[in-house]
Amino acid sequence: MSDSSENIVVFDGVQKSYDGENLVVKDLNLDVRRGEFLTMLGPSGSGKTTVLMMLAGFEVPTYGQILLNGDPINTVPPHKRGIGMVFQNYALFPHMTVAENLAFPLTVRGFSKADAGDKVKKALEMVRLPEFGNRRPAQLSGGQQQRVAVARALVFEPDLVLMDEPLGALDKNLREEMQYEIKHIHESLGVSMVYVTHDQSEALTMSSRIAVFEDGIIQQLAAPDELYERPENAFVAAFIGENNRLTGEVKEENDDFCMVNLDGGGGVVKALKVNVDGVGSRTTLSLRPERVTVNPGEGVAPNRCPAKVQELIYLGDHIRTRVSVSGNDDFVVKIPNASGHASLKVGEEVTLGWEAEDCRALDA
Repeated sequence: MSDSSENIVVFDGVQKSYDGENLVVKDLNLDVRRGEFLTMLGPSGSGKTTVLMMLAGFEVPTYGQILLNGDPINTVPPHKRGIGMVFQNYALFPHMTVAENLAFPLTVRGFSKADAGDKVKKALEMVRLPEFGNRRPAQLSGGQQQRVAVARALVFEPDLVLMDEPLGALDKNLREEMQYEIKHIHESLGVSMVYVTHDQSEALTMSSRIAVFEDGIIQQLAAPDELYERPENAFVAAFIGENNRLTGEVKEENDDFCMVNLDGGGGVVKALKVNVDGVGSRTTLSLRPERVTVNPGEGVAPNRCPAKVQELIYLGDHIRTRVSVSGNDDFVVKIPNASGHASLKVGEEVTLGWEAEDCRALDA
């Protein structure tokens, strides 16, 4: 069994079914390291929220075991797990003041009034709301209510805090501000956090590691940069960041690379061999928009492919250029706004170029 001094949570062969036939979570083996910020990321129905609810104690595994600090907790009720929880709808008591909301988890744990008062004051300062203790939730903005919800989850100093889509109800600017707020709180306290979201940019911003879920299975578990730069399959490549897909057939294999005959008359390109089934098999090539060059010079970007410009969108720091290439009409190139974009025209025939290392041959 995993060392509880290193891992605060261990999922050991955990499965979950609601109807006795279909598994929502399939044979989950996952360790949450002490002090890390682990995000469970995936589309709706992928199993990530069910995993969080089993850890919180609101759902019971159909099979397998969950350990917290080395102890099995399958049958331990939620209020005895000592876990902080933040929900999307905040779940604040409307009839209580902010200070009373924060004091509630301390009172039920038997803290004295004086100790509770000190901890409430400290928690309000942590989320930058020291003057708001006497207000009621209805008198706060959405962002302020979310800060109070975070403070309430942390006020009794738990080892582990769970967050279920906590920023989903906020507007874009406030959501981004709260991402950094929660990230900085995590860094300053060193508490272990498990976070659920379907927003990949949120996951990339905040996490130590990200577990990408699909169909009840972790497709890949890695640090944010590892997921983005080195996806292990086509689903992860498409789900994390913007990604171009080209399809073709593996023509030749050579050590770490393979030659792929592109569909649609795009020619033959060299790609990093990541997840292919051998010569003659179908493959999906994954290529990030910022790694592609339009009309590269001689000796630059050995992989080259003819393309036609379909759309140019000015986005300030870059030009989002959509081209048609090898049967794909939605291939995107991000051209930095210092690269002479004005010379490109819609309908123009161009050449795309990229390095073999930036092109990953994945499952079909």
